[in-house]
Amino acid sequence: MKHNSYYPQLLVTLQFGIIGVMVLLSKGFFSNLIAIFIFIVGALLGIWALNHNRLGNFNIQPRMRENAKLITTGIYGYIRHPMYLSVIIMMLAFAICSPTIIEIILLIGLIIVLVLKAKREEKLWLNHSEAYEKYKEQTKLFIPYIL
Repeated sequence: MKHNSYYPQLLVTLQFGIIGVMVLLSKGFFSNLIAIFIFIVGALLGIWALNHNRLGNFNIQPRMRENAKLITTGIYGYIRHPMYLSVIIMMLAFAICSPTIIEIILLIGLIIVLVLKAKREEKLWLNHSEAYEKYKEQTKLFIPYIL
C-alpha cells in the first residue's frame, strides 16, 4: 500500500479524522489546568517550528515539494518532526481530559499515523538530499536526545 499514490492522502485523512473524534469526545478541556498547560506547550512547540519552517516549504501530505529546503535551525536542530510532536502533545491534552480507553486508543492510533508519515517523509528526503543522512544522524525523530 505504501507505493499507492493515495497513501499520503490516507495518512492525512486518518490524522485529521482521529483528531476530530478526539476533540468531539473530550470533556471539559478548558476546565483542566494541566490539560491547558500541556496544550499550550504543544502549541508553542508548533509555533517555534513554524518560525523556522515557513509555510510553503512543507506539505501536510507526506510528499516532497519541488523546491523543499532542509531546515536544521531552531527546534529542527534537535528533532526532525517537531510539528508532529506538537500535534501529539496537544492531543495528549485532550486525552487526559477524558482518559477513557477510546481516547487512549485514538491517541495511540494518531501516534502510529504520525510515525508512518514521518518515516515516509524521511525516505523521500533521503532520496532528495545527500545532507539529510547527516542531519538524520545528528537529530532524533520526535524527542531530543532520546527518540
